[in-house]
Amino acid sequence: MALLLQLRTASGLRGRADRIAKAAFRGLSFYTRVLENCEDEARFDETFRWPVASNIDGNEILEIQVFNYSKVFTNRLIGTFRMVLQKVVEEGQVEVTDTLIDDNNSAIQTSISIEIRYQALDGTVGTWNDKEFLETPSVHSEGDGRYPLETDSLLSGHRQGSDISPGKSNQQSAERSFRRAGKGVFSAMKLGKTRPSKDDHRKQDEPAVLEAEDLDRKAVRQGCGLEPDTISLASVTAVTTNVSNKRSKPDIKMEPSAGRPMDYQVSVTIIEARQLVGLNMDPVVCVEVGEEKKYTSMKESTNCPYYNEYFVFDFHVPPDVMFDKIIKLSVIHSKNLLRSGTLVGSFKMDVGTVYTQPEHQFYHKWAILSDPEDLTAGLKGYLKCDIAVVGKGDNIKTPHKANETDEDDIEGNLLLPDGVPPERQWARFYIKIYRAEGLPRMNASIMANVKKALIGENKDLVDPYVQVVFAGQKGKTSVQKSSYEPLWNEQIVFTEMFPPLCKRIKIQIRDSDKVNDVAIGTHFIDLRKISNEGDKGFLPTFGPAWVNMYGSTRNYTLMDEHQELNEGLGEGVSFRARLLMSLAVEILDTTNPEINSSTEVQVEQAPSVADNCTGKMEEFFLFGAFLEATMIDRKIGDKPINFEVTIGNYGNQIDGMTKPTLRRKKEGGDGQEEESELLQNSSEDEGDEDGELVSVSSSQPVKPLVTDRNYFHLPYFEKKPCIYIKSWWQDQRRRLYNANIMDKIADKLEEGLNDVQEMIKTEKPHPERRLRGVLEELSSGCLRFVTLADKDQHHSSRTRLDRERLKSCMRELENMGQQATTLRSQVKKNTMKDKLKLAQNFLQKLRFLADEPQHTIPDIFIWMMSNNKRIAYARVPSKDILYSIVDEEMGKDCAKVKTLFLKLPGKRGFGPAGWTVQAKMEMYLWLGLNKQRKDFLSGLPCGFEEKKTARGQNLPSFPPISLLYTKKQVFQLRAHMYQARSLFAADSSGLSDPFARVFFISQSQCTEVLNETLCPTWDQLLVFDNVELYGEAHEMRDDPPIIVIEIYDQDTVGKADFMGRTFAKPVVKMSDEHYCPPRFPPQLEYYQIYRGNSTAGDLLAAFELLQIGPGGKSDLPPIDGPTDMDRGPILPVPLGIRPVLSKYRVEILFWGLRDLKRVNLAQVDRPRVDIECAGKGVQSSLIQNYKKNPNFCTLVKWFEVDLPENELLHPPLNIRVVDCRAFGRYTLVGSHAVSSLRKFIYRPPDKKAQHWNMTGEIVVNMEPEVPIKKMETMVKLEANSDAVVKVDVSEEEKEKKKKKKKGGGGGEEVEEEEPDESMLDWWSKYFASIETMKEQLRQQEAAAAEAEEKEEMEIAEGSKGQGKNKEKSKAPKDDKKKKQQSAPELPEKKNKQKIDELKVFNKELETEFDNFEDWLHTFNLLRGKTGDNDDNATEEERIVGRFKGSMCVYKVPLPDDITKEAGYDPNFGMFQGIPSNDPINVLVRVYIVRATDLHPADINGKADPYIAIKLGKTDIKDKENYISKQLNPVFGKSFDIEATFPMESMLTVAVYDWDLVGTDDLIGETKIDLENRYYSKHRATCGVSQTYSIHGYNTWRDPMKPSQILSKLCKEGKVDGPHFGPGGRVKVANRVFTGPTEIEDENGQKKQTDEHLALTVLRHWEDIPRAGCKLVPEHVETRPLLNPDKPGIEQGRLEMWVDMFPMDMPAPGPAIDISPRKPKKYELRVIVWNTDEVILEDDDYFTGEKSSDIFVRGWLKGQQEDKQDTDVHYHSLTGEGNFNWRYIFPFDYLMAEEKIVISKKESMFSWDETEYKIPARLTLQVWDADHFSADDFLGAIELDLNRFPRGAKTSKQCSLEMVTNEAELPMVSIFKQKRVKGWWPFVARDENDELEITGKVEAELHLLTAEEAEKSPAGLARNEPDPLEKPNRPDTSFIWFLNPLKSIKYLICTRYKWLIIKIVLALLLLIMIALFLYSMPGYMVKKLLGA
Repeated sequence: MALLLQLRTASGLRGRADRIAKAAFRGLSFYTRVLENCEDEARFDETFRWPVASNIDGNEILEIQVFNYSKVFTNRLIGTFRMVLQKVVEEGQVEVTDTLIDDNNSAIQTSISIEIRYQALDGTVGTWNDKEFLETPSVHSEGDGRYPLETDSLLSGHRQGSDISPGKSNQQSAERSFRRAGKGVFSAMKLGKTRPSKDDHRKQDEPAVLEAEDLDRKAVRQGCGLEPDTISLASVTAVTTNVSNKRSKPDIKMEPSAGRPMDYQVSVTIIEARQLVGLNMDPVVCVEVGEEKKYTSMKESTNCPYYNEYFVFDFHVPPDVMFDKIIKLSVIHSKNLLRSGTLVGSFKMDVGTVYTQPEHQFYHKWAILSDPEDLTAGLKGYLKCDIAVVGKGDNIKTPHKANETDEDDIEGNLLLPDGVPPERQWARFYIKIYRAEGLPRMNASIMANVKKALIGENKDLVDPYVQVVFAGQKGKTSVQKSSYEPLWNEQIVFTEMFPPLCKRIKIQIRDSDKVNDVAIGTHFIDLRKISNEGDKGFLPTFGPAWVNMYGSTRNYTLMDEHQELNEGLGEGVSFRARLLMSLAVEILDTTNPEINSSTEVQVEQAPSVADNCTGKMEEFFLFGAFLEATMIDRKIGDKPINFEVTIGNYGNQIDGMTKPTLRRKKEGGDGQEEESELLQNSSEDEGDEDGELVSVSSSQPVKPLVTDRNYFHLPYFEKKPCIYIKSWWQDQRRRLYNANIMDKIADKLEEGLNDVQEMIKTEKPHPERRLRGVLEELSSGCLRFVTLADKDQHHSSRTRLDRERLKSCMRELENMGQQATTLRSQVKKNTMKDKLKLAQNFLQKLRFLADEPQHTIPDIFIWMMSNNKRIAYARVPSKDILYSIVDEEMGKDCAKVKTLFLKLPGKRGFGPAGWTVQAKMEMYLWLGLNKQRKDFLSGLPCGFEEKKTARGQNLPSFPPISLLYTKKQVFQLRAHMYQARSLFAADSSGLSDPFARVFFISQSQCTEVLNETLCPTWDQLLVFDNVELYGEAHEMRDDPPIIVIEIYDQDTVGKADFMGRTFAKPVVKMSDEHYCPPRFPPQLEYYQIYRGNSTAGDLLAAFELLQIGPGGKSDLPPIDGPTDMDRGPILPVPLGIRPVLSKYRVEILFWGLRDLKRVNLAQVDRPRVDIECAGKGVQSSLIQNYKKNPNFCTLVKWFEVDLPENELLHPPLNIRVVDCRAFGRYTLVGSHAVSSLRKFIYRPPDKKAQHWNMTGEIVVNMEPEVPIKKMETMVKLEANSDAVVKVDVSEEEKEKKKKKKKGGGGGEEVEEEEPDESMLDWWSKYFASIETMKEQLRQQEAAAAEAEEKEEMEIAEGSKGQGKNKEKSKAPKDDKKKKQQSAPELPEKKNKQKIDELKVFNKELETEFDNFEDWLHTFNLLRGKTGDNDDNATEEERIVGRFKGSMCVYKVPLPDDITKEAGYDPNFGMFQGIPSNDPINVLVRVYIVRATDLHPADINGKADPYIAIKLGKTDIKDKENYISKQLNPVFGKSFDIEATFPMESMLTVAVYDWDLVGTDDLIGETKIDLENRYYSKHRATCGVSQTYSIHGYNTWRDPMKPSQILSKLCKEGKVDGPHFGPGGRVKVANRVFTGPTEIEDENGQKKQTDEHLALTVLRHWEDIPRAGCKLVPEHVETRPLLNPDKPGIEQGRLEMWVDMFPMDMPAPGPAIDISPRKPKKYELRVIVWNTDEVILEDDDYFTGEKSSDIFVRGWLKGQQEDKQDTDVHYHSLTGEGNFNWRYIFPFDYLMAEEKIVISKKESMFSWDETEYKIPARLTLQVWDADHFSADDFLGAIELDLNRFPRGAKTSKQCSLEMVTNEAELPMVSIFKQKRVKGWWPFVARDENDELEITGKVEAELHLLTAEEAEKSPAGLARNEPDPLEKPNRPDTSFIWFLNPLKSIKYLICTRYKWLIIKIVLALLLLIMIALFLYSMPGYMVKKLLGA
């Protein structure tokens, strides 16, 4: 569906000018090319095509404008033509000539002539009106230059030409690329060399080499005088752009990597827990990864335990399995040997989530614990931990561990990925399983077969059920006995936090079996793809939709070797089943009382869904034609071979046994096959044609023919077999269409980005312009998606996910389009790299969006069968070959010839077996609705007749069963094989004997074998004669088949080994074209060679395909060039193609050989190095005795050689080491190929630049120093220099300052007293430096984040003000961070003032200083085969030694001035001034500071590390001083070793684990090459410190003073200087430095000195011209420890440094003392004076009164070690308690780390004491004493002695705020205050988990050092000395039996007063009644008797 406009001419123009026209429709504009110097008529003759997605409405308008074009100013509008498209819509085609109108809407005399055509959207197979594609004669007219270079290079690729032949539109997109005849290019795949089509090549081919100026000129012409910074290019270099229309690009990577196991290590550090819910608990943390569990130790009676324990889990599994494993952290309360304990709370997340974090880790984050059993309960506490997941080759940068003083902001550091809200809610995940179909047969049990034979019982042989695994929980449906089409209608309900930290849900159909259940098929649902977390996002939702499952082949065998595929590992090789399911999520409202709070997995019945809910059943038609089948592996044998194509179970003839049932059900028939067939026909329009169509799904078996010794081919010459299959699926094509549009945008973007990288790599000019073009294409592609997807029909079967995804994709792409436009405007030459990264992010996002989670049509499998056995397969996604009328929606391989490489199924395809191609197919595929099938042959190469089955003989739309090609073209292919480099080492010698084999169609030829090289230069032309290609000639020109080149290693015995493969496309010349530039002769290019998925070198070659015309071969260009007589009949590469050579001289510096291993068990004794490059070479002198001196006596040798002018084509240089044995035998020791000589090429310096450098004085700007003079501070120089310049200030000022501080600063200031000089030691310096380093990292991160944010803002500004929301959300978080940062910094700054710092590198020194290869390079010598992933023979293991030397390559002759320089020694050539390489004695001093994160070596998860150092024959094992049970040991040691370079130059520092029994295990080791350091210009012998002082902790370490070092450097570098001048100035070369000139000795005497000045120069040595380079500062480096058994995975890190001093110089002073600081002894005295408002716990059993028997318990180190209790205050009725009780806690404290050090045995079985470091926290608890039952815990408070809230003055002011709101209260440190008194609250949690106050305590804390404590002793409790008075406890606290009357009074008076009154009254009443009754009878008698 498209609107086509042909713009012919504009006439009646005035004047003479350059004209340009613009056509616009629906907001999309196209420009024509510029016509220069037109007079009255401009002939544009251009065709534009607008692909339209929705029908054009008759009222829409097309607008054409004509301009006068100006290079400088904006274009001037001549006139506009607007046309309403009503007539076009009615008639389909209109020709118009009409006048233009100007701005005022009045007609002008200029007129325009156009033709418009419109193809409507038409989905039926009608007869197309051929007239619709009028052949416009002018389109093809000669020289019309349809794609004029200039506009093309500027406009994005929208305009599409229309060479339209009847029945198909093959648009050539505007990325028509121009073949550069220029430099060769690296490319993974050179298929895209598209050539302009035959008719217009002459005009087009002129601009062959697009030189930069050329482009600039054209760009300016086009760009209306645009800045060069805004020009953008369409794909000019079209390196991989495949513009062809008949073939699609093959994928060069062959091997599936998914299922292969790899090494992974998960390391978890549990640091501490806080706020655990529960009273007085003993928590243990359980860490569970997958199935493995490990536990921490138990901490007693605390809610905030501190562990700091490290756990490591090692795995060897495939990545998919690894990333689905769950990491679960749970806190368990009171676990012991007998009971499992109760779960407090747990947290889980999958390994994949950790792996996707930056650096694959979470560092110091707080996990929120929740109770999985109880949804209504809130948070159960926090757990602080580090989690890291390392795969092989990942290195993890641990943020530097110094003292963790950063404020614990729990909320800001939660263990959650970005974007997950901290308040996660509980949610229910409902996974509904409806039904499945198409299941394979599973249990072919003998019994079943017997039954079948006897009773004829024919049951389906499978008992399926579905199992769903999510977040570590499993749920199963019921088992449906023997059913291939089971119906479940059940739902499985999971309850999990939302959003879950687990990425995938695994859904598996399993077959239930008595013995063991087997998986039938597995599908993973990625939650990120079915939900969207944005503010307009949606909860996970899915379906109801079908899910296709793939796995092993369907034929049932008892032991299925591919069973793993059914488990979802690796790529499935066959359709297994499909499952109808849906998923929904509901967030729970946990406050609702009705809610079921269980989190168990539940299975319930679910209502079934309507049949049509997943879409209307449609009949699909799949057509395929096999155009070629070559490269069939000979191992298969020569039985007849055929191919079978299947889609789902359709077409599967061997084992698709469930087809009839599947089909019947689908067509809606009710059982009888015939009836459904009739139903189908009655509804079909062309029933009569189609009724007979029976699918043909496999080709006829054909016997293969031999191609060569490795491969067969099938004789598919003129007759090509076809297949066609009808199948029925629900029509959900829209999903695939949207995915296709996005995929195409992504492919185009990827190609564009490859282009840009290519241009950068090959140093083409202006890559930034290409990037702009790429971004333009991207933004227009995105807008196009939005218009196309918008018209999505609202049919009933769209699921919620379809609707939501469509919305979110449209939003994302619209944004992306706008961001791309914004980004395009920001692309400048210097921002190029960053913007390229951002564009890469777009690509990933697009790929992610394009992946459709709800399946529709299953993938197509093509199987090669030999003898009815399945051999190899290819899998084609159905969306790639799906047909659509709209171009963008069509699959990328639909109706195109695709090259498929068949591979072995499953594990067989791993490793070398998978690298040999099983077969190469050229195949044409088309899939679409049956009713659209009119066009299914449109993309085949033309010139064939269809052969049909008898039935369909004269039915036009009946598919053919074979194609008979009548047209064939004969060609000659010339393959110019020049050279290859960096090949794979296939022999044990570490070299190969490579030859290349070239395949084209069914022919193959080999180059000669070159022995023993990895960089063969074959220089050979292979000619393939009489190559027959079928089809039209012009199609061959645009679309030649690909050439496959395989590289093999020739072995004397056995078959050649495969070394790699690459593809190429030839340049084609038809017989009527001339063999002339720019296309011919073709240029050599680099093709990337692949071996499996890894690259294995490059091939430099060129290929041309020449048509043999009627005149035979005589018309072909002659093969000139000498036939090389020495090489026999081998033709060399002809002259025009081989590179142009010049003479170069290669100088080699031979220094020495190191670490040579034995060869064939014999030691190497007399080695020699042979250097070879391009056939020439030189040999080093022989080393007479390798053991005695491994250096060469002749240092420099050279040879001359012819090398290509183009540096990119330089051949590699080979270094080979041979050992000269007796009797003239030579053995190869090892070899090394230097693949690129570029870094060794010497380019003479530019004269002008040099002179400018050397004149005049330049004062080196040391700005920061000026202000420093006034105030004594440390000033950091610019952020990247780590220097901190301290300029010393006169002593008087210092004194004044101190006085001032003491006097005026108030009480607070005094406490902040700076550390005294004598107190400072090396560790003070170290910790200060670490702070600085962390600060710098923080600043860098902040700066990076800021830059990124700014950039995001800029990009997002275009995107509908989304930026605003972003800022708002970010602000609060940032503020928080800022507050935290600024608060702690203030006190630190003051301390820092005086401490000199060193530089802490958080990596090896080598990485910082480029391996110290400034002039001496190290080349690893390799021997042995390169390992494939299976053998794990890593590069490390192949290294057999190292060659030290260097090389220099330059064109001869050199300019004279270099050789005439003073002191030039011709013997050394370019290597002037290098030191001698005679043996030299050196004192090596190794300082080991500490190790961090060691890998545990013992069962208890700890290690007992010690240091071992090896250098030459010296081997030091510091075994006595092992550190017990530590993974972060502080060693603090230095070792002195005397060594002789070069024999002993490799220093190995290892950390071993001490074991009581058995041998000690190596934890890890690191190797340092001392020689390179020693000789480096960076002077790595002894780091240059920051300041020069001659005493104290910062004493100068080097025996040479700074001034001596400076003079030596100046002399060596031939630099003028140093000249010390007055006033603290020094001049070196033309740079002047300033600095202080005085120094004081120990006694404070001042002396004049130049040392400070000299040191300043050394610290800025890199600023010195010519000789300058950065000198190594005083430093500590951090080196990773590696263990050879676990290659590539870091086992911990070591902080250390090395000093080296030559022995012939004065001896250095003693080593610095870096022994670990001893903890200082302190005593903490705590007086508990009173308590108040303690809650009353007991009821008195006499008086029923509430009271408490209060006592207070306290401890510092741990409850078991030193808890102390006060006496009991009995019977407190008001919660008041009086104690006057003193606790005394002695402890050892490390000031720098703020930790208390305790040593204790870990258990009774421990051999020795273990040192623990715990935070200094004082715990006070209030208890209620009970005589018989356990005491009741009432409340507690924990005070961190370094920062705790100041106590309240009175009990009233003491509130809960003091605990909850710590951040805002003033904090004090007992170490600064020394004495603190006040009231603090006791808190506990109530039933609802809320904190509440349970009492208050008045206490006094007094801290003394051990000495002070000795001087003023105090007694425990109330004892002497310094006793406390007895508390005055009021008399309510009596005990009733001591004071009975009082208690009775108390009882009577208060409690029972009314009761007693009531009883008395009742008694009186009773007495009265009794008396009455008693006296009544007598009285009555009296009365009666009247007595």
